Amino acid sequence: YRCIIRCHTEKQNVDQLMAMRAFTRVVETGNFTRAADSLNLPNATLSKLVKSLEAHLGVRLLHRTTRRVVTTPEGQDYYEKASRVLIDIEEIDTSFSASQSRPKGYLRIDVGGSTAREVLIPALPDFLQRYPEIKIDLGVSDRPVDLISGNVDCVIRGGSLDDSSLIARHIGDAPMVTCATPGYLKAAGVPAYPDELRNGHKLVSYLSPLTGRAFPFRFIVEGEMREMKTQHHIGVNESNAHLAAAVAGMGIIQTFCYAAKDELNNGTLVEILQAWRPASYPFYVVYPQNRHMTHRLRVFIDWLTEVFPAALCDYR
Repeated sequence: YRCIIRCHTEKQNVDQLMAMRAFTRVVETGNFTRAADSLNLPNATLSKLVKSLEAHLGVRLLHRTTRRVVTTPEGQDYYEKASRVLIDIEEIDTSFSASQSRPKGYLRIDVGGSTAREVLIPALPDFLQRYPEIKIDLGVSDRPVDLISGNVDCVIRGGSLDDSSLIARHIGDAPMVTCATPGYLKAAGVPAYPDELRNGHKLVSYLSPLTGRAFPFRFIVEGEMREMKTQHHIGVNESNAHLAAAVAGMGIIQTFCYAAKDELNNGTLVEILQAWRPASYPFYVVYPQNRHMTHRLRVFIDWLTEVFPAALCDYR
């Protein structure tokens, strides 16, 4: 009889823990289907877990509509407390597993197109050889992702961090280059200084995937960073296609040295305005601050800080 009671109590605790995980993922993703997918659960099972949690607590935690799911005041309060409990549990589990075994499991990483092609993917065999029990799901896109709702462990991005709910760790700086094809320069002339770009030259601009605005060409002039906001001939919002437009002879491009290194080395593209080359562009690995850093994420970030600085500067 005691065994039956103990087993029933243990099952209740496990079910409540699963229900807490299900509920917090629904809040974080804002959607039952995305939450179920991230936990590898059927939608019906996840919904049942959340309903059982509400029944156990005796309060409504979520308002469900056909368009979205929002927390009630009680649900928001429970989410904040439950999140801390789940983080503490994961930290306890991780502290033991990290000391007794090699890191393992899935890492979900998001990275821009040219950075994936030229920097991360060529280096990944080294990481996977060091940590063979880690599996990687790699999202490749220049568009920003929501780490929480997308259940992404980390993203690799260039530029400043605006979201205070995220942590950014600097992993290197990428030199920039201004260049064009020999054919374009023969037809349009080689600009002798940055201001000549305003004199009829065709510019291939990189468009922000978030805002659609063109990033300005930047140069160091008399020791100061200056931005040239000029009309572009063509704008592209994906880094590999951005480079391809320049290789096709459409105009002058400003991009990362690592992205164009093969074309620069084989003469497909030619660097111009080298004396005014802008400062190197900072890159970061970004992850949520309210999510415990797993052992596998920690070793991945440590590996990035080791290999990325040299890879970003690997040009000539």
